Amino acid sequence: MSADNATLLDSLLFPPLCGGWSNRTEGAIYHLGSTILFLGYMGGSGAYGCLFIFGFLSPAFLCLALWGRLTLCGADVFTWNLLLLLACLLQIYHLLYRLHREGVRGEELAALYQAVYLPLGVPVHVFKEISHAFGDRVVELRAGETYAVEGKTPIDQLSFLLSGRINVSLEGQFLHYIHRHQFLDSPEWESLRPNEEGKFQVTLTAEEDSRFVSWRRRRLYMLISKQRYVARLFSVMLGYDIAEKLYNLNNKLYIKSGVLLDIRLPSLYHVLAPSSQGSEGGSGSDGGGGARDRRGREPAPAYQSPDPAQPPPLPPYPELEAEPEPELPSGGDSAGTVPPRFLRGRAPLAPTDTPKL
Repeated sequence: MSADNATLLDSLLFPPLCGGWSNRTEGAIYHLGSTILFLGYMGGSGAYGCLFIFGFLSPAFLCLALWGRLTLCGADVFTWNLLLLLACLLQIYHLLYRLHREGVRGEELAALYQAVYLPLGVPVHVFKEISHAFGDRVVELRAGETYAVEGKTPIDQLSFLLSGRINVSLEGQFLHYIHRHQFLDSPEWESLRPNEEGKFQVTLTAEEDSRFVSWRRRRLYMLISKQRYVARLFSVMLGYDIAEKLYNLNNKLYIKSGVLLDIRLPSLYHVLAPSSQGSEGGSGSDGGGGARDRRGREPAPAYQSPDPAQPPPLPPYPELEAEPEPELPSGGDSAGTVPPRFLRGRAPLAPTDTPKL
């Protein structure tokens, strides 16, 4: 036994030298299989990298199995390459099944995830639960069709625009547009509690062919109540969307009046108030009782005076807290009544489970 081991060890360490290279080649099938095998090992990592590798290894082992059967006539070579071919095919089937199970179905939903939810760091399985809440169904709205009518359409869903453009108007007066990847009725959603009912205060009409997804209030509230992460995700997205609508309204006022206004100032109420405020401002004079209080007797703000170089000092912060919160009049709201609880702000979100915009 020791002699046999010594002979094997000697043959491995000191192989016999080749007396001469053979001029016989193994044929085109063998070289094709070796070339494909070389290309297969150039794949990357991840599911798609593994799919690339096994996708090349399968035809490579097929060529080597044919070479062992047709050219070499070796049963062992043919059997081993055939087993490797079957293993690669099983791996490809497993990878395709996993990608199909974990992937997002539909081109529009995949584009929605890539454009909106992926930058927020939302996992695929969470997005699939959100998409299941609206039934993985995309609704189409033709140009000229109405999504909601002021005073008639009940607030029973939350919609997100995938493509197109929506016109928001109040009593026939244009307010602003809703563009792709924006909520159609975020102010209405925030204005009601889960057990309350209401109707739209604005009219939403499709300016062009549009497509959107909708969550029913009850089903979405059930999902939010079960998963805290989804609740905070919608809180951030809705807050950002409402802020965008408010600043769009602010830009509209700037274009109309020529003076840049700030929606964060409480004195914006005097600009959006009815015309009676103008008469009060016109009847005031500089000759009498000095500065008046803020209950209807304060002089016009600085941005309405002809000399904005000397603005009056802002009231102290406690006075802002004690002052009742102003409400936007009809015609000035961007998409319904914005609830005071949103304008007052929300509790800070935990950085660990809060998506960043």
